[in-house]
Amino acid sequence: MRWTTEDWHTAGEPFRIVEGVATEGATVAERRVHAMAGEPDRVRRFLCLEPRGHDDMYGGFVTPPDDDGADFGVLFWHKDGFSTACGHGTMALGAWAVATGRVSAPDDGEAIVTIDVPSGRVQARVQRSAGVTTGVVFRNVASRVLARGIPLTTSRGDVEVDLVFGGAVYATLPAASLGLEVAPAHTTELIRLGREIKWALNDHPAAQLDDDRLSGVYGTILVDDLGRTDEGPWQRNVTVFADGEVDRSPCGSGTASRVAFLAETGALADGETLTHDSIIGTRFVARVAARTEGGVVPEVTGQAYRVGRCEFELDPADPLADGCSLR
Repeated sequence: MRWTTEDWHTAGEPFRIVEGVATEGATVAERRVHAMAGEPDRVRRFLCLEPRGHDDMYGGFVTPPDDDGADFGVLFWHKDGFSTACGHGTMALGAWAVATGRVSAPDDGEAIVTIDVPSGRVQARVQRSAGVTTGVVFRNVASRVLARGIPLTTSRGDVEVDLVFGGAVYATLPAASLGLEVAPAHTTELIRLGREIKWALNDHPAAQLDDDRLSGVYGTILVDDLGRTDEGPWQRNVTVFADGEVDRSPCGSGTASRVAFLAETGALADGETLTHDSIIGTRFVARVAARTEGGVVPEVTGQAYRVGRCEFELDPADPLADGCSLR
Protein backbone atom coordinates (compact mmCIF):
# COMPACT_ATOMS: atom_id res chain seq x y z
CA MET A 1 0.00 0.00 0.00
CA ARG A 2 1.40 3.40 -1.01
CA TRP A 3 -0.37 6.78 -0.85
CA THR A 4 0.66 10.38 -1.48
CA THR A 5 -1.14 13.07 0.48
CA GLU A 6 -1.12 16.83 0.60
CA ASP A 7 -1.50 18.12 4.13
CA TRP A 8 -3.09 21.47 5.03
CA HIS A 9 -4.41 23.07 8.19
CA THR A 10 -7.26 25.51 8.69
CA ALA A 11 -6.94 27.63 11.84
CA GLY A 12 -4.80 24.86 13.35
CA GLU A 13 -7.01 21.88 12.45
CA PRO A 14 -5.31 19.36 10.12
CA PHE A 15 -6.73 18.27 6.79
CA ARG A 16 -5.04 15.48 4.83
CA ILE A 17 -6.09 15.50 1.14
CA VAL A 18 -5.95 12.20 -0.74
CA GLU A 19 -6.68 11.57 -4.42
CA GLY A 20 -7.07 8.29 -6.25
CA VAL A 21 -9.03 6.26 -3.68
CA ALA A 22 -11.63 4.19 -5.53
CA THR A 23 -15.17 4.72 -4.20
CA GLU A 24 -18.59 3.35 -5.22
CA GLY A 25 -21.88 5.19 -5.63
CA ALA A 26 -23.76 7.64 -7.83
CA THR A 27 -23.54 10.44 -5.24
CA VAL A 28 -21.11 11.42 -2.53
CA ALA A 29 -23.71 10.45 0.08
CA GLU A 30 -23.86 6.95 -1.43
CA ARG A 31 -20.07 6.76 -1.66
CA ARG A 32 -19.85 7.50 2.06
CA VAL A 33 -22.11 4.54 2.90
CA HIS A 34 -20.10 2.17 0.70
CA ALA A 35 -16.80 3.52 2.03
CA MET A 36 -17.65 2.63 5.62
CA ALA A 37 -17.36 -1.10 4.99
CA GLY A 38 -14.98 -1.26 2.06
CA GLU A 39 -11.41 -0.61 0.99
CA PRO A 40 -11.68 3.18 1.54
CA ASP A 41 -12.13 2.50 5.25
CA ARG A 42 -8.91 0.54 5.30
CA VAL A 43 -7.12 3.46 3.60
CA ARG A 44 -8.69 5.84 6.14
CA ARG A 45 -7.31 3.84 9.04
CA PHE A 46 -3.91 3.53 7.37
CA LEU A 47 -3.57 7.31 6.89
CA CYS A 48 -5.44 8.60 9.92
CA LEU A 49 -4.35 6.51 12.88
CA GLU A 50 -0.93 6.04 14.45
CA PRO A 51 1.84 5.52 13.45
CA ARG A 52 1.08 7.53 10.27
CA GLY A 53 -1.43 9.87 11.87
CA HIS A 54 -2.93 10.46 15.31
CA ASP A 55 -6.23 10.45 17.16
CA ASP A 56 -6.97 14.06 16.18
CA MET A 57 -6.07 13.71 12.49
CA TYR A 58 -8.66 14.67 9.89
CA GLY A 59 -8.75 14.34 6.11
CA GLY A 60 -10.69 13.58 2.99
CA PHE A 61 -10.76 11.49 -0.17
CA VAL A 62 -11.38 13.54 -3.31
CA THR A 63 -14.15 11.92 -5.40
CA PRO A 64 -16.09 12.69 -8.57
CA PRO A 65 -18.93 15.18 -8.02
CA ASP A 66 -22.59 14.22 -8.05
CA ASP A 67 -23.01 16.04 -11.39
CA ASP A 68 -21.44 18.73 -13.54
CA GLY A 69 -22.60 21.45 -11.16
CA ALA A 70 -19.67 20.85 -8.78
CA ASP A 71 -15.91 20.79 -9.30
CA PHE A 72 -15.42 17.58 -7.29
CA GLY A 73 -16.71 15.68 -4.28
CA VAL A 74 -15.11 14.66 -1.02
CA LEU A 75 -15.50 11.99 1.64
CA PHE A 76 -14.49 13.51 4.98
CA TRP A 77 -12.91 11.19 7.54
CA HIS A 78 -11.59 11.11 11.10
CA LYS A 79 -10.34 8.46 13.51
CA ASP A 80 -13.78 6.87 13.94
CA GLY A 81 -15.13 6.91 10.40
CA PHE A 82 -16.62 9.19 7.75
CA SER A 83 -18.42 12.43 8.63
CA THR A 84 -21.24 14.15 6.76
CA ALA A 85 -19.84 17.68 6.77
CA CYS A 86 -16.64 19.58 7.45
CA GLY A 87 -16.26 23.33 7.16
CA HIS A 88 -12.55 23.56 7.89
CA GLY A 89 -11.94 20.81 5.33
CA THR A 90 -14.02 22.66 2.75
CA MET A 91 -11.87 25.75 3.30
CA ALA A 92 -8.68 23.70 2.93
CA LEU A 93 -10.01 22.05 -0.24
CA GLY A 94 -10.88 25.44 -1.73
CA ALA A 95 -7.38 26.76 -1.10
CA TRP A 96 -5.87 23.49 -2.37
CA ALA A 97 -7.95 23.49 -5.56
CA VAL A 98 -6.74 26.99 -6.42
CA ALA A 99 -3.12 26.35 -5.40
CA THR A 100 -2.91 23.22 -7.55
CA GLY A 101 -4.68 24.77 -10.55
CA ARG A 102 -7.61 22.37 -10.32
CA VAL A 103 -9.84 25.45 -10.26
CA SER A 104 -8.61 28.58 -12.02
CA ALA A 105 -8.46 31.77 -9.99
CA PRO A 106 -7.71 35.44 -10.66
CA ASP A 107 -4.72 37.14 -9.07
CA ASP A 108 -7.17 39.63 -7.59
CA GLY A 109 -10.75 38.75 -6.72
CA GLU A 110 -12.50 35.49 -5.89
CA ALA A 111 -12.59 31.96 -7.23
CA ILE A 112 -15.64 29.84 -6.43
CA VAL A 113 -14.91 26.18 -5.71
CA THR A 114 -18.08 24.06 -5.60
CA ILE A 115 -17.85 20.76 -3.71
CA ASP A 116 -20.31 17.91 -3.19
CA VAL A 117 -20.20 16.57 0.37
CA PRO A 118 -22.44 13.95 2.05
CA SER A 119 -24.74 16.62 3.53
CA GLY A 120 -25.19 18.46 0.23
CA ARG A 121 -23.47 20.94 -2.07
CA VAL A 122 -21.22 23.59 -0.52
CA GLN A 123 -18.93 26.32 -1.78
CA ALA A 124 -15.53 27.70 -0.90
CA ARG A 125 -15.00 31.24 -2.15
CA VAL A 126 -11.25 31.69 -2.32
CA GLN A 127 -10.26 35.33 -1.88
CA ARG A 128 -7.17 36.47 -3.73
CA SER A 129 -4.91 39.56 -3.69
CA ALA A 130 -1.78 39.99 -5.83
CA GLY A 131 -1.76 36.26 -6.56
CA VAL A 132 -1.97 35.24 -2.89
CA THR A 133 -4.92 33.56 -1.17
CA THR A 134 -5.95 35.80 1.71
CA GLY A 135 -9.03 33.98 2.99
CA VAL A 136 -11.62 31.34 2.22
CA VAL A 137 -15.37 31.75 2.70
CA PHE A 138 -17.24 28.49 3.39
CA ARG A 139 -20.88 28.66 2.30
CA ASN A 140 -22.71 25.84 4.03
CA VAL A 141 -25.96 24.00 3.50
CA ALA A 142 -29.07 25.42 5.16
CA SER A 143 -28.70 25.09 8.95
CA ARG A 144 -31.36 25.05 11.62
CA VAL A 145 -32.17 24.53 15.30
CA LEU A 146 -33.60 21.07 15.98
CA ALA A 147 -34.45 21.38 19.69
CA ARG A 148 -33.78 23.84 22.51
CA GLY A 149 -33.39 23.42 26.25
CA ILE A 150 -33.19 19.62 26.43
CA PRO A 151 -32.72 18.75 30.13
CA LEU A 152 -29.79 16.41 30.75
CA THR A 153 -28.19 15.10 33.91
CA THR A 154 -24.41 14.86 33.52
CA SER A 155 -21.59 13.77 35.81
CA ARG A 156 -21.14 17.48 36.62
CA GLY A 157 -24.79 18.24 37.28
CA ASP A 158 -27.98 19.14 35.47
CA VAL A 159 -27.74 21.19 32.27
CA GLU A 160 -29.84 22.21 29.30
CA VAL A 161 -28.58 21.32 25.83
CA ASP A 162 -29.59 22.55 22.37
CA LEU A 163 -29.45 20.39 19.23
CA VAL A 164 -28.60 22.20 15.99
CA PHE A 165 -27.95 21.04 12.43
CA GLY A 166 -25.08 22.67 10.54
CA GLY A 167 -24.41 19.91 8.01
CA ALA A 168 -24.13 17.53 10.97
CA VAL A 169 -26.02 17.45 14.26
CA TYR A 170 -24.34 19.22 17.18
CA ALA A 171 -25.22 19.35 20.87
CA THR A 172 -24.39 22.83 22.18
CA LEU A 173 -24.25 24.30 25.67
CA PRO A 174 -22.32 26.87 27.70
CA ALA A 175 -19.12 25.50 29.22
CA ALA A 176 -19.95 27.54 32.34
CA SER A 177 -23.04 25.38 32.95
CA LEU A 178 -20.57 22.55 33.65
CA GLY A 179 -18.33 24.74 35.83
CA LEU A 180 -15.68 25.02 33.09
CA GLU A 181 -14.28 27.44 30.56
CA VAL A 182 -12.94 26.73 27.10
CA ALA A 183 -9.22 26.69 27.84
CA PRO A 184 -6.37 24.29 27.04
CA ALA A 185 -5.94 23.51 30.75
CA HIS A 186 -9.43 21.96 30.76
CA THR A 187 -9.05 19.94 27.55
CA THR A 188 -9.19 16.50 29.19
CA GLU A 189 -12.37 17.29 31.09
CA LEU A 190 -13.94 18.99 28.06
CA ILE A 191 -13.28 15.85 26.00
CA ARG A 192 -14.77 13.63 28.69
CA LEU A 193 -17.92 15.70 28.95
CA GLY A 194 -18.20 16.19 25.20
CA ARG A 195 -18.23 12.43 24.74
CA GLU A 196 -20.68 11.95 27.61
CA ILE A 197 -23.17 14.48 26.21
CA LYS A 198 -22.85 13.24 22.62
CA TRP A 199 -23.68 9.66 23.51
CA ALA A 200 -26.43 10.66 25.95
CA LEU A 201 -28.27 12.52 23.18
CA ASN A 202 -27.25 10.52 20.12
CA ASP A 203 -30.60 8.72 19.98
CA HIS A 204 -32.71 11.74 20.97
CA PRO A 205 -35.73 12.07 18.62
CA ALA A 206 -34.65 15.57 17.54
CA ALA A 207 -31.32 14.17 16.32
CA GLN A 208 -33.06 11.75 13.93
CA LEU A 209 -33.36 13.47 10.54
CA ASP A 210 -35.39 12.64 7.44
CA ASP A 211 -32.22 11.43 5.78
CA ASP A 212 -31.10 8.81 8.28
CA ARG A 213 -27.54 9.04 6.95
CA LEU A 214 -27.35 12.45 8.70
CA SER A 215 -28.93 11.29 11.97
CA GLY A 216 -27.25 11.13 15.36
CA VAL A 217 -25.17 13.64 17.28
CA TYR A 218 -21.84 14.20 15.54
CA GLY A 219 -20.26 16.42 18.18
CA THR A 220 -20.65 18.55 21.28
CA ILE A 221 -19.90 22.28 21.20
CA LEU A 222 -19.02 23.88 24.52
CA VAL A 223 -19.22 27.66 24.40
CA ASP A 224 -17.86 30.66 26.30
CA ASP A 225 -19.78 33.92 25.78
CA LEU A 226 -17.21 36.73 25.44
CA GLY A 227 -19.73 39.53 24.96
CA ARG A 228 -19.96 41.56 21.76
CA THR A 229 -17.72 43.36 19.31
CA ASP A 230 -18.84 46.31 17.20
CA GLU A 231 -19.88 43.77 14.53
CA GLY A 232 -21.87 41.32 16.66
CA PRO A 233 -21.56 38.47 19.20
CA TRP A 234 -18.15 37.16 20.24
CA GLN A 235 -17.79 33.60 21.46
CA ARG A 236 -15.12 30.99 22.10
CA ASN A 237 -15.83 27.29 21.63
CA VAL A 238 -14.38 23.83 21.57
CA THR A 239 -16.01 21.16 19.42
CA VAL A 240 -15.54 17.58 20.61
CA PHE A 241 -16.60 15.43 17.68
CA ALA A 242 -16.66 11.79 16.61
CA ASP A 243 -15.68 9.92 19.80
CA GLY A 244 -13.48 12.40 21.65
CA GLU A 245 -11.67 14.16 18.80
CA VAL A 246 -10.92 17.83 19.49
CA ASP A 247 -11.22 20.45 16.77
CA ARG A 248 -8.30 22.89 17.01
CA SER A 249 -10.14 25.37 14.80
CA PRO A 250 -13.43 27.03 15.76
CA CYS A 251 -15.03 24.23 13.64
CA GLY A 252 -16.54 25.25 10.31
CA SER A 253 -19.79 23.28 10.38
CA GLY A 254 -19.96 23.84 14.14
CA THR A 255 -19.68 27.59 13.57
CA ALA A 256 -22.47 27.27 11.00
CA SER A 257 -24.63 25.62 13.65
CA ARG A 258 -23.87 28.46 16.06
CA VAL A 259 -24.93 30.96 13.40
CA ALA A 260 -28.25 29.11 13.05
CA PHE A 261 -28.78 29.04 16.81
CA LEU A 262 -27.83 32.67 17.44
CA ALA A 263 -29.97 33.80 14.50
CA GLU A 264 -33.00 31.99 15.92
CA THR A 265 -32.52 33.43 19.40
CA GLY A 266 -32.04 36.96 18.02
CA ALA A 267 -28.46 37.25 19.27
CA LEU A 268 -27.14 37.46 15.67
CA ALA A 269 -29.07 39.82 13.44
CA ASP A 270 -28.88 39.91 9.67
CA GLY A 271 -25.94 42.11 8.76
CA GLU A 272 -24.05 41.23 11.94
CA THR A 273 -20.98 39.02 12.23
CA LEU A 274 -20.21 36.30 14.75
CA THR A 275 -16.60 36.36 15.91
CA HIS A 276 -15.83 32.73 16.78
CA ASP A 277 -12.59 31.77 18.51
CA SER A 278 -11.13 28.32 19.09
CA ILE A 279 -9.58 26.69 22.14
CA ILE A 280 -6.11 27.56 20.75
CA GLY A 281 -7.02 31.17 19.95
CA THR A 282 -7.55 30.94 16.18
CA ARG A 283 -10.59 32.61 14.67
CA PHE A 284 -13.42 32.31 12.15
CA VAL A 285 -15.96 35.03 11.41
CA ALA A 286 -19.44 34.10 10.26
CA ARG A 287 -22.77 35.54 9.20
CA VAL A 288 -26.21 34.70 7.88
CA ALA A 289 -25.86 34.86 4.10
CA ALA A 290 -29.46 33.95 3.28
CA ARG A 291 -32.67 32.63 4.79
CA THR A 292 -34.56 29.71 3.25
CA GLU A 293 -37.43 27.43 4.19
CA GLY A 294 -34.83 24.91 5.36
CA GLY A 295 -33.10 27.36 7.69
CA VAL A 296 -30.39 29.97 7.43
CA VAL A 297 -27.46 29.65 5.02
CA PRO A 298 -24.29 30.45 6.99
CA GLU A 299 -21.05 31.77 5.55
CA VAL A 300 -17.90 31.17 7.60
CA THR A 301 -14.60 32.86 6.75
CA GLY A 302 -11.17 31.51 7.69
CA GLN A 303 -7.80 30.72 6.16
CA ALA A 304 -6.04 27.48 5.20
CA TYR A 305 -2.31 26.84 4.87
CA ARG A 306 -0.30 24.16 3.12
CA VAL A 307 1.76 22.04 5.52
CA GLY A 308 3.51 19.72 3.09
CA ARG A 309 3.38 16.70 0.83
CA CYS A 310 3.72 13.22 2.31
CA GLU A 311 4.37 9.78 0.86
CA PHE A 312 3.22 6.85 2.97
CA GLU A 313 4.01 3.22 2.28
CA LEU A 314 3.36 -0.05 4.05
CA ASP A 315 6.17 -2.43 4.79
CA PRO A 316 4.71 -5.88 4.00
CA ALA A 317 5.95 -7.10 7.39
CA ASP A 318 4.34 -4.22 9.31
CA PRO A 319 1.55 -5.57 11.57
CA LEU A 320 -0.01 -2.09 11.97
CA ALA A 321 -1.50 -1.65 8.49
CA ASP A 322 -4.81 -0.75 10.15
CA GLY A 323 -3.16 1.67 12.56
CA CYS A 324 -3.76 1.93 16.28
CA SER A 325 -5.57 4.31 18.63
CA LEU A 326 -5.27 4.96 22.36
CA ARG A 327 -8.50 6.94 22.69
